[in-house]
Amino acid sequence: MRPWFGLHLPDYTFDGTPTHALFGRVAEQARAAEEAGFGLVTVMDHLYQIDGVGLATDPMLEAWSTLAALARETSRVRLGTLVTGVTYRNPALLAKTATTLDVISGGRAILGLGAAWNDVEHEGYGFEFPPVRERMDRLDEALTIIRAMFTEERPSFEGRHYRVHEVLNVPRPVQPGGPRVLVGGGGEQRTLRIAAKHADMTHWFPLGLDVLRHKTEVLERYCEAIGRDPATIERTMAAPVIVVGSDAEREAFLERMPPERRPYLRAGRPEAMAEALQPYLDAGFTGFTFNNTYYRTREQIGRVGDLLRLIAGPEPVAAR
Repeated sequence: MRPWFGLHLPDYTFDGTPTHALFGRVAEQARAAEEAGFGLVTVMDHLYQIDGVGLATDPMLEAWSTLAALARETSRVRLGTLVTGVTYRNPALLAKTATTLDVISGGRAILGLGAAWNDVEHEGYGFEFPPVRERMDRLDEALTIIRAMFTEERPSFEGRHYRVHEVLNVPRPVQPGGPRVLVGGGGEQRTLRIAAKHADMTHWFPLGLDVLRHKTEVLERYCEAIGRDPATIERTMAAPVIVVGSDAEREAFLERMPPERRPYLRAGRPEAMAEALQPYLDAGFTGFTFNNTYYRTREQIGRVGDLLRLIAGPEPVAAR
């Protein structure tokens, strides 16, 4: 599989940009990613800005509305959440929402789902925030319903937390079998077990190759236990490299990086980062996401596109 890059858009704070012009800046970054050859644009599914990106009071757009708008601003990149929290939406409604995005975008939707974690916004919005064991149970049930609604005409399901009865999902998704399902997180007790059962894709943080190889082995064992070929699950991750245009920019990027992340990330020009990324490609990772917290301008996004061409070659004409 040809490696691909995604641009993740967690940051909606643009200095000097009034509220009415905010989405224009978001769309500009998405279009720049598409022009640079990226294959995916994702947004967070949060209602408050999260620690590590900004203040809770910083701007935060609702995820699926933003994706629907981006579907009309782009023509090729896939669009999805990285990732929706299972506690925020009824799973049948979420399946309908993702299907609608698939229709609007002409078959470019991805559904990213995880167990949710940000208790502050749950409290603020009045959403129930059950213990992690229950959130994992909900994730398993939700994905069962979503898969059924993508692939069956009128499925029914009765679980402990969710139920549907001969539910309709019309129009059907454009993509055969529905949008690809991405399960976010690398928890080895439950998340990877759920991913083995339901996921088309996983997405992990850059924690060093030894840790990622171990998580791959855990995922493979869970797949073996249920008779699934682990090769049918695409492994993706937040990029372990930062692409810069100068030594001064490299130092500025490293200065902004949280200290706990520095051992797992390298920063440099595209040629050096192509070499740094090669071990991850050799380990079987095919998709890498880059955050707009670091890549703000068309020029910066374009340099990541230069890296993509170095590791993957020119984009096939048929994919454009």
